[in-house]
Amino acid sequence: MGDMANLFGTGRFAQPSGQEEAADEAQEAADEAAEEVRLRLAVDAGDVEAMSVLGAMLLRRGDFDGAESHLRAATAAGDRAAANNLGVLLHHRGYADEAAGWWRIAAVAGSAAAAHALGRHFRERGDEPAAGYWLCQSAEQGHVLGAYALADLLEHRGDDAGAERWMRAAADRGHREAAYRLARTLDRRAGRDRDGDGNATAPAAEEAEQWYRQAAARGHRRAALHLGTILEKRGELKEAGRWYLTSAKDGEARAACALGFLLRDAGDTESAAVWWLRAAQDGDGNAANALGALHAERGETQTAERWYRAAMDAGDDNGAYNLGLLCAEQGRTTQAEQWYRRAAYAGHREASNALAILLLRGGDETGAEPWFSKAAEAGSVDAAFNLGILHAGRGEDRTALRWYERAAAAGHTEAALQVGMARLRDGDEREAERFLRCAAGGGSAEAAYRLAAVLDARRPPAPAHELGETAQEKSECEEWYERAASQGHRRAQVRVGMLAAARGEVVEAARWYREAAEAGSRNGAFNLGLLLAREGSDPEAVVWWRRAADAGHGRAALRLALVCARRGELAEGQRWADRAVSLGPREVGERAARLRDALRQELSA
Repeated sequence: MGDMANLFGTGRFAQPSGQEEAADEAQEAADEAAEEVRLRLAVDAGDVEAMSVLGAMLLRRGDFDGAESHLRAATAAGDRAAANNLGVLLHHRGYADEAAGWWRIAAVAGSAAAAHALGRHFRERGDEPAAGYWLCQSAEQGHVLGAYALADLLEHRGDDAGAERWMRAAADRGHREAAYRLARTLDRRAGRDRDGDGNATAPAAEEAEQWYRQAAARGHRRAALHLGTILEKRGELKEAGRWYLTSAKDGEARAACALGFLLRDAGDTESAAVWWLRAAQDGDGNAANALGALHAERGETQTAERWYRAAMDAGDDNGAYNLGLLCAEQGRTTQAEQWYRRAAYAGHREASNALAILLLRGGDETGAEPWFSKAAEAGSVDAAFNLGILHAGRGEDRTALRWYERAAAAGHTEAALQVGMARLRDGDEREAERFLRCAAGGGSAEAAYRLAAVLDARRPPAPAHELGETAQEKSECEEWYERAASQGHRRAQVRVGMLAAARGEVVEAARWYREAAEAGSRNGAFNLGLLLAREGSDPEAVVWWRRAADAGHGRAALRLALVCARRGELAEGQRWADRAVSLGPREVGERAARLRDALRQELSA
């Protein structure tokens, strides 16, 4: 057998029917009627407590006229609960000052509820000292609402320590809003007191989570949302989803939106769209944007635009930015610029950057620069990098470097590469290495290649190996060459091939040379030709040398001239020798010129 929850879900346990529920309600009504009859008989007999209880019963029912006479009679007889309830009745009828008089009588007699009501009355009147006095009386008697109201008053006055003390007291006694607000206080404190890694300190964060959990368990939907957020950040997605669902069912749009993202990440796009729709209809701009992006991915641009507009109407600037992106993808440049501007003027930094790029592409460099600056000052790393490119294009290298450094400090890979290259040009190899490592670690193939070159130049020459001695293990520089090569960097592929060839790994060398050559590297084609020629594959070597020579490789042209000379193809050899002379470099040109002259003499003999 399964547990009770599962069995209940299958219907194997009896569930109350509508008829049973109606019968229960009828029984409760009959019991209440019988209790009222008993109380009225006791009142007729002069029972003061019965007067007070009957008055409270009628007050809860809304029978103010019937309740007032009984409450006044009980109050006159000295019943403090009746005095408090009479104050409540009069307050409901709009006689606030008379209500306060009865509350004062009850509070002086020791009623914590009356002291709370009186404190609330004085606070509404703006008399905070009197409010504080009576709320303190109520709170110190253990009245949970009094404790919460006192905490709220102290927080308003800026007495954070006192506010936390009484908020904690109210939360301890089951006040869910107090538990939530106490959790928020602790959460903010944890956010301020971060450790060296930027994480919230454990004690405050853990206690905040406990109070969120208590408030959420008591039905506080915002507490459930915050608890779900904490759990999601920690990777506990299943439990986070449960709390998001609880909060969303209670009408919290942000929880419905967060649940949608959780479902999307789990691959359930259809369910995600259902919750996004629910949140968007409740005015959540983030959910409307998510729906817009979903429809845009499906090619449903009109529906996407409608949801982006809904997001914008909900006050979410991302809606205007996303409309700009949508228009830009469709080639509607004028409309894209309008939407980017709308979001940019609202302070959207990515829209400012996108607007600047659009203006720059249109040739308006003067108009683009202020938007790049605005985006960069707002924290856009891409905008800082783009400013670097803009100033570098003007020859303002020092200003460009400052922006590159700013972007690199925020983790921009290409900016770190640019700073590393600038440091290399300045001769600061150590700083160059630091930035190149950052860029290479971020996935830049060019940075990996340049870092490998720096380490390669620093590496001592390899010692000669004795016969039978194992080859030296790969160095760090070769590992970086290989990383760049695996990302398609042609020069790195050639260099990895050369290192493999030096170790005698002919097949591995040929693989890397071929990959570089097929990607358009003339050095790769030339080296592959050399390798094939050494292995006796002259016809195939000639094919690769021809490809390299056609791409402007002087040594390849010289090799072709020598091959033609050996074959007796003197005119063809002379043509390739002329090509080698024109391509260079100097020593190749000199050798090619001597070969060309010899071939010319041979032809004229």
